[in-house]
Amino acid sequence: MKLSEVLVKPILTEKANAQQEKLRRYAFRVNRKANKLEIKKAVEDFYGVTVVDVNTAVVPGKNKTRFTKAGYVQGRKPAFKKALVTVAEGETIDLYASI
Repeated sequence: MKLSEVLVKPILTEKANAQQEKLRRYAFRVNRKANKLEIKKAVEDFYGVTVVDVNTAVVPGKNKTRFTKAGYVQGRKPAFKKALVTVAEGETIDLYASI
């Protein structure tokens, strides 16, 4: 798998931001087929940091229902893989530089 296909996008939530500040842990949405070694190499290459630890989790898809003028609209959100990447002490990743 190409390194450009591994990282889909960073996860920017309140919980993820709190972990960035306290634990130097960054959350990314990654390809479902990517393993920890590929994730580590991709983060090190793209952001120029030293990765200490990688934790992964597959977030299951969920059923969603909305009530609209046309009635109930039912659908399903897809499952995705999430990676929590811990960087070395003193290093940071600036996720807001490209916004």
